[in-house]
Amino acid sequence: MSKYIVGLDIGTTKIACFIGERAENGKIKILGFGKTESVGVERGIVRNIRDTADSIRRAVADASEMAKVPVEEVYVGIAGQHIKSRSNQGSVMIPDDHRQIEREDVDRLIGDQYRIMLDPGEEIIHVFPQTYTVDNEPLPADIDPVGVAGRNLTANFHIVTGNAANVSNIRDAVRDAGLRIKGVVLEPIASAHAVLDGGDKDAGVALVDIGGGTTDIAIFQDGIIRHTSVLPLAGNVITNDIRENCKILKHQAESLKIKFGSCLTTSTNPDDIIAIPGIRNQAPREISVRTLAGIIKARMQTLLEQVQYEIQLSGFERQLIAGVVLTGGGARMKNIKELCEFTTGIDSRIGTPDEHLDKQGSVTFEDFSHPMYATGIGLVIYGILEAEEQERLVAQNETGEPETETVETEPEETSEKKKEKRKKKPADGTKPGLGKSINDFLTRVFTEDNLDD
Repeated sequence: MSKYIVGLDIGTTKIACFIGERAENGKIKILGFGKTESVGVERGIVRNIRDTADSIRRAVADASEMAKVPVEEVYVGIAGQHIKSRSNQGSVMIPDDHRQIEREDVDRLIGDQYRIMLDPGEEIIHVFPQTYTVDNEPLPADIDPVGVAGRNLTANFHIVTGNAANVSNIRDAVRDAGLRIKGVVLEPIASAHAVLDGGDKDAGVALVDIGGGTTDIAIFQDGIIRHTSVLPLAGNVITNDIRENCKILKHQAESLKIKFGSCLTTSTNPDDIIAIPGIRNQAPREISVRTLAGIIKARMQTLLEQVQYEIQLSGFERQLIAGVVLTGGGARMKNIKELCEFTTGIDSRIGTPDEHLDKQGSVTFEDFSHPMYATGIGLVIYGILEAEEQERLVAQNETGEPETETVETEPEETSEKKKEKRKKKPADGTKPGLGKSINDFLTRVFTEDNLDD
């Protein structure tokens, strides 16, 4: 694999590029970082391909210059209101010459999910196996179906889809910036790699990534991703509320939110007043800190009520032992943890990406502990784990371990199967038939903490 991995976070307010590698201590070393204002993106969707490509080019150039390495391919995050999820059940028969279920049988079952009927204009981004059943006998979550004796393998899947045109716009913007896409990753999946560990995912946790244009939700339980959702409410809506209610400019509203904002009115002093410079010869506008907090609380509570609804919809509300983990730029809002606990009734904490970083070896000019960088750093971690898994599969093939042994079949049938597998590839560039597929690998990653020292 390439020694370094590049993650590209195309957000509504910023485009951030991270270049990283695995450090000797097992953590992640950030070699380079670049950030620019996001132009041409609305609520996570690329609207103007040319403007977005220009922003990508600048962010990548800054990161490349700092890391002193060329950047040719990237892992890119995807979000937006067009993201949907669905459940599906699939089943395959095990060939008579297989004494037990082989990896290729599981790969075939997962690959079949990429050929299910979708709504017009939709494209599959991820396929996550949930539970397996062998000959009508459910398998416990901690038992891999490979190696189990049986004639029929059935599985339930969580499938993430996106609007094909919007996915294409991201690809075109990255391509116009002179880069290749190594993988397209749902942003809350990437963020989960940066701020959660295996214990969180096993106990049950809801990750809530509050960005500028969207709020992304991912729920894990028993180490498996169970539910994903994207809400159209996020930080920019709060900024617009402040601007409209206080009759000030957008950049002034954003500054007020960051410097003086709070999610609770009770934590503010009613006598504290902020003076905002007037436009041209107008007198300064005075705004009460308590009034500002009231505006923020009203909108943030609406957002968190939507989060609570999604948690209830998932069916795992009572199984979130690790609670709610808030991340993204909006997670730094004062008193958001307390408001989240009050609204959802679930223990909450702020998730930061620095726990997985090699702080001594990484570039130190930027405060990477800020939750706004969770997605970008998570993309690097995702790419490193995927590359390491591919290396492991290649090593298995070279040593001829039993798991990768192939069974001879009729030449015509084998050829036909290979053609069928090439007909449709998943949006993230992975191949269902590559040994233990990357999608199945993701399920294994979510059951282990691969980033511990």
